[in-house]
Amino acid sequence: MSTSRPRRRWGRWIIVAVAVIIVAGIAGPFVYIHLLSSKAPAQLSLNPTATASASATAATPSAQAAGSSALSGDYTVGTGSEVQYRVKEVLLGQSQTAVGVSHTVTGKLVITSTTATAATFSVPMQTIKSDKSQRDAQFDGRIMDVASYPTGTFTLTRPISLAPLPATGTVRTYTATGLLALHGQSHSVTFALQAERTGTGIKLAGQINVPFAEWGISNPSFGSFVTTQDHGLLEFLLVLGHG
Repeated sequence: MSTSRPRRRWGRWIIVAVAVIIVAGIAGPFVYIHLLSSKAPAQLSLNPTATASASATAATPSAQAAGSSALSGDYTVGTGSEVQYRVKEVLLGQSQTAVGVSHTVTGKLVITSTTATAATFSVPMQTIKSDKSQRDAQFDGRIMDVASYPTGTFTLTRPISLAPLPATGTVRTYTATGLLALHGQSHSVTFALQAERTGTGIKLAGQINVPFAEWGISNPSFGSFVTTQDHGLLEFLLVLGHG
């Protein structure tokens, strides 16, 4: 009795099974990322349509004097402020963007006349959460070790000239320099800072590039299952009230 036909059938089934496994390995992450996973939040920024150059024509001296008097003082972080990280990652060949967000931000900005002279902002690291509990567990543990390093802090180290003072509702871009403290280490950072003068205070937004190795942060990659870039973005939107 010939056994070649059953063997051929078994061979075909094995080929089909392997093909199904391969397709599932590719399609599974694609479906999860593009159909089941939530879309990454938008980058934090101020309205770009209102952006004006920081070197715009100065107002009249009398208007500048009146404006500087009204702008001077202490500003504290209020409702609507948030900080988030953004890291590009690849899950089994499929690209996505991981974002963690915190709305628990504290701090103060000091303006004297037309110059921002001091600022400090802090975020409890354990309040930063993404849309995936597994990712948050990695972030809180081996990556950021929030039990040992519970707070992330930025401190302005170089005054920022705001002159000529912007009109209310105008977004301008300045350059900010300060110390960013993460994971028990502090490094100087310089970045573009968007600022908008509002009727009740000031809004600030910006992005800081964070190379993981520079702050001694473990690369978020998890074996060959999830791989990430060697850096991430720290984004912020701060709503500050006068007084």
